[in-house]
Amino acid sequence: MGLLSEGSPLSWNETKALAQHVREHGIQQFINLYHQLKDRQGDVLKWGDEVEYVIVKFDDNGKVARVSLKARELLAKLNEKEMADPQGVKSLWRPEYGAYMIEGTPGKPFGGLMAHFNLVEANMRYRRQEVTELLDKDECVMSITNFPRLGCPEFTYPIYNPNPEDPNSSAKSLYFPDEAIFPGHPRFKTLTRNIRMRRGEKVAIKLKVFKDENTKIPVEGSPPNEPDVVLLDAMGFGMGCCCLQLTFQACNITEARTLYDHLAPLCPIMLALTAASPIYRGYLTESDCRWNVISSSVDCRTQEERGLKPLKENKFRIAKSRYDSIDSYLSPEGEKYNDVPLTYDEKVYQTLREGGIDHLLAQHVAHLFIRDTVSLFSEKVHQNDEEDTDHFENIQSTNWQTMRFKPPPPNSSIGWRVEFRPCEAQISDFENAAIVCFVVLLTRVILSYQLNFLTPISKVDDNMQRAQKRDACRQEKFWFRKNVRKTKKMTNGYTNGTGAGHQQNGTVNGTADTNNEDAKINGTNGYDHHDHENHSDHEEEEFELMSIGEIFNGKADGFPGLVPLIRSYLQSMEVDTDTHCTIEQYLRFIERRSSGELVTTATWMREQVLKHPDYKKDSIVTNGINYDLLKKIEAIQQGNLIEPTLLGQGVRTKTKEFIPMAIQKHLNACCESI
Repeated sequence: MGLLSEGSPLSWNETKALAQHVREHGIQQFINLYHQLKDRQGDVLKWGDEVEYVIVKFDDNGKVARVSLKARELLAKLNEKEMADPQGVKSLWRPEYGAYMIEGTPGKPFGGLMAHFNLVEANMRYRRQEVTELLDKDECVMSITNFPRLGCPEFTYPIYNPNPEDPNSSAKSLYFPDEAIFPGHPRFKTLTRNIRMRRGEKVAIKLKVFKDENTKIPVEGSPPNEPDVVLLDAMGFGMGCCCLQLTFQACNITEARTLYDHLAPLCPIMLALTAASPIYRGYLTESDCRWNVISSSVDCRTQEERGLKPLKENKFRIAKSRYDSIDSYLSPEGEKYNDVPLTYDEKVYQTLREGGIDHLLAQHVAHLFIRDTVSLFSEKVHQNDEEDTDHFENIQSTNWQTMRFKPPPPNSSIGWRVEFRPCEAQISDFENAAIVCFVVLLTRVILSYQLNFLTPISKVDDNMQRAQKRDACRQEKFWFRKNVRKTKKMTNGYTNGTGAGHQQNGTVNGTADTNNEDAKINGTNGYDHHDHENHSDHEEEEFELMSIGEIFNGKADGFPGLVPLIRSYLQSMEVDTDTHCTIEQYLRFIERRSSGELVTTATWMREQVLKHPDYKKDSIVTNGINYDLLKKIEAIQQGNLIEPTLLGQGVRTKTKEFIPMAIQKHLNACCESI
C-alpha cells in the first residue's frame, strides 16, 4: 500500500499544521536524491509481482462466507521465515488495509533470463500454499479483487457491527466496522480518519446498480436524488479491494521515464482485460472494476477543491482524487500528448527548476505535491534532507496512480523503477502469472523495438472510464494508436543506453537490431523508410477506436496486435522448451480472453449470480449465492473445477520453482551476467 513508517501517529490537526513543512522538506529531499542518482547507469532488469489476498471463512452449515479478520495473526507466522533467513526466503509478506488481507511477493526479484518466466506461477502457488497451511479447515486464501458482500450485515468473522456514532471510530461508516481495518499498523486507521477529516465529510463512493426485472428502486441506502445508486461510505470499500501489481527496474532514469510513459496508455486496456469486481455491498452493479471505487474511497478533496464551492480556504481546484490515472508524461517525446491542463504548485515547481530538475519531471513532482500529507508520525517530523526521503515518500506513496515513477532508495543497490498498478487480481495462479509475464514481455518489446504507445492524456482518461463498464472487454472500444513504430525524429537522442532488448543467449537485456521487424510492427509486408519519414505528424499520430481483441490480436492490414508483437520478439530469443511451453500457454490465454472466446472474471461472476437458483432477479447477491460463488472459486483455484468459459478446458504449464541446473549452466556459458 505504500510507505509504512513506524512511530506514533499525529492527530489530524497536528498533521495539518505540518503540511507545508512536509511539502518543503519533501521537495528538497527529492532534489538531493535526484542529483545523487540521476547519472546512475547499468542496472539490469529486475522485476517482481505483488498479489493481494483475502482470507475467507466458510460456515458450511449456515451456507455463509465471511472475511476472516486474522491477517495480523497470519503475518506474525509468515514473517518468521523472513526474520530467520532474510536472503533465503521464497516469499515476502506484508500487511494491507483490511484485517482480512495480506500481500505476497517473491522472496527475491526475478531477473533478465527468459527462464525466469517459468518461475512466476510456481512461486505464486508456493505463496498460496504457504498461507493455506496456516489456515483452519473452514478457511481459504483467495486472490479475488473484492469480497462480494463487503459491507453487508455480519460480513466479518468474528462478527462486528459498524458503530458510526463512536467518537473514536476512524471510518464512522454505516457498513464497514473499524475492526475490519488492519490493527497491526497505525497507518491504516490514521489514513482513514485523516482523509475523512480533510475532506470535511465521509467519502461517498457511488455505483449504478445493475437493474434487473425485480430490482427495488430506490436502492437501500441510496443518496438523495440518486435512487439507483449503491452507496459505499468508507475507505475500506476501496482499499479493502485486492489487486495485482508489477514493478520493473530500469537501467537508468531515461529508460524508467520511457517505460512509465509507454505503459500508461496500456493501463486502461489491462484494466478491462482483468476486470474482476462486479459486486459491491451485495449488489450487482454496472461496473466491472474496482478503480473508481478506490479512487472515491480515498478522495480527500474538499468541496472547494472539487469545484462545488468557490476557492477560499484551499489553493487549487483539483480534477481527480489522489488515487487515479496519471496526469502527465515524463519523457520528452511524451510532452506533446500532455493535452489536459496540469494543476501544480508554482512555487514548488520553481524550487524544483532552480534545483536543477527538468520541466517535465518538475511539473510531475509539483503536481503530486498539491496534495497534503494525510499521515504523519511524530518520530518522522524532523529529518536530515541530505540523507532521508520520508517526507518525499510521504506524499509520493499517497498519490496512488495507474503508474508510479520510483526513484532509488538512498544508499541502496536498487535502481530507478516503475510500478504498473491497474490490474485486478485473478482467481487462479495461472491467470495472475499470465498477466504478469505478458506485461513484463511487453516492456521488453517496447524497449527492443522502440515502440510508441503514447496517446493523449485526455484519451487515456476516457479509456479508463470505458474500461470499467459492464463487459467492457467484449463490448467497448478504446482509443489506440494505428501505428506504434517511432519516427526517427522521436527516437533521436533517446534510444541510446537502454539496457533492454534481446540477444540470442536467453536473456532479455541488450539492445535489439529492429530493422528486420519493421514490417511486422507496422502491419505491412514491407517498410519504406523514405515514405515513413515523409508522413506528416497528423498521419503518423492517428488514433482510432479499437476493440480489446483488435488491440491484443491485431487488425487485418493495420495494427499488428500486442500478442503477435511479443511472439515476433520471442522468435529471436533462445528459450528452453519448458519456458517456451509456459509462455505460449499464457499468450494463448490472453488471446482467447481478449477475443471474447473466454470471459473476464467479472463476466463469469455475473453469470454465476444470474443463473443461481436462489437469484430473484433483484440485483441482490444473498449470503447463499455468495457462499456458492466463493466455493466455486475455491474449487477453481485448487484445480478441482474446470470452468470452460473462464479458463477453457483446463491449463497445465511446465512452471518450476527453480531454473534447472542444465539450463543454468548453458546460460552461464552464454553470458557472464544478465
